[in-house]
Amino acid sequence: QVQLVESGGGLVQAGGSLRLSCAASGRTFSSYNMGWFRQAPGKEREFVIAATWSVGRTYSTDSVKGRVTISRDNAKNTVYLHLKSLKPEDTAVYYCAATTRAVTGRAREYEYWGQGTQVTVSS
Repeated sequence: QVQLVESGGGLVQAGGSLRLSCAASGRTFSSYNMGWFRQAPGKEREFVIAATWSVGRTYSTDSVKGRVTISRDNAKNTVYLHLKSLKPEDTAVYYCAATTRAVTGRAREYEYWGQGTQVTVSS
């Protein structure tokens, strides 16, 4: 079992940067692979980026490549999503998720989810 809580969202101007946090309780992140998803109003939840820690590999969707990174701090049991060069189309609720399986871009294959944090990018 792992519980996830996101934070760090807010209002930012286009071109700005933001760091989102996902704090975990229960098992350490070493037991899970992690992903970030987002959902805009009226749209389906979409994949952003994920990490397979054991091989140091990350995966991200084309729309955010070069603008998003994922990292973790094992001592704090926290995963971070670093967003830069933000665009209005990045506006969404951002969710972190955990899985005991190999990471995929499919939300339905993640077992644990945080409550989400709102990111709003103004033009």
